[in-house]
Amino acid sequence: MSNLFAPVATGVNSRVLFVAGLLALTVSGASQAAAEATDSVRSSISRHYAKGGRDNPTLSSEALDEYASLATSGSRSKSHTSGGLAKPGSGSQSSQSASLDFWFYDADVQLFNDDDGDGYFHGIDLLFDADTIYSAAEVYAVVYLSLDFGPWNEYGVTEDFWIFGASGTDEYVLVTELMSGYPTGNYDLLIELFDAADNSFLASFGPDDTSALSFLPLEDFDRDEPIADVPIAVSHGHGGGGAADTWTINMLLLLLVVSAARKIWRRRNDALIRIDSPAPCWDTRTNARRQSVR
Repeated sequence: MSNLFAPVATGVNSRVLFVAGLLALTVSGASQAAAEATDSVRSSISRHYAKGGRDNPTLSSEALDEYASLATSGSRSKSHTSGGLAKPGSGSQSSQSASLDFWFYDADVQLFNDDDGDGYFHGIDLLFDADTIYSAAEVYAVVYLSLDFGPWNEYGVTEDFWIFGASGTDEYVLVTELMSGYPTGNYDLLIELFDAADNSFLASFGPDDTSALSFLPLEDFDRDEPIADVPIAVSHGHGGGGAADTWTINMLLLLLVVSAARKIWRRRNDALIRIDSPAPCWDTRTNARRQSVR
């Protein structure tokens, strides 16, 4: 029995190939248009781990965050971030200067989820350790992304959490999956720390402080669609072939419809399934869920 899904060979029906190519281009264009259409709103899903770091994480909450479209042109000055607009905190000299009483000891990023294998990820596993001269302080952090040295865009806010002096056991971990509104490119990441009591600015940590927060290859989930090979059925008969051509075109249409339905299913069920897929460095767990948006 001949192999129906054989490699393209001499004598392939050019009409079938033309229709297949046209359908493939149509679907590709529709997928790209759909991704660009979602850029008017940025969305992401985040899990917050306020205790235990990566070795023994304790889930604090899970949230869906939505923001306006990504700003890509203009100054990257911190004067327009929450820290630049906030009042100075304890030990600060001005509204835009960091407090001498608070600082970041370290920060680390691990990227995950590259479904299409192009080297750009839609998952960010961010860990940071903030310290203070005080025995204990309640704080929170705001995190930002900058595309190709463009303006800082807020993408998440942590829960209020406690830091204890210069302890190394109070690391905060924020695991985020970028869902829409983040074009493919290299991003820098900035963290700003605030006093949970009065929202005053305390400290910041970014690409100027560590290379771990710079040149992160990212894209959103909508753009991270796996590329599937679509087999092309060809006829090796002599003459005629009208029925075979019709069958081939119907099969191609069926494959494309199934592919489109799969993409729609992924989008509708993503919040239920993708967020349960932890970064490679995490053990599998059953996580509680929080539906509110901070």
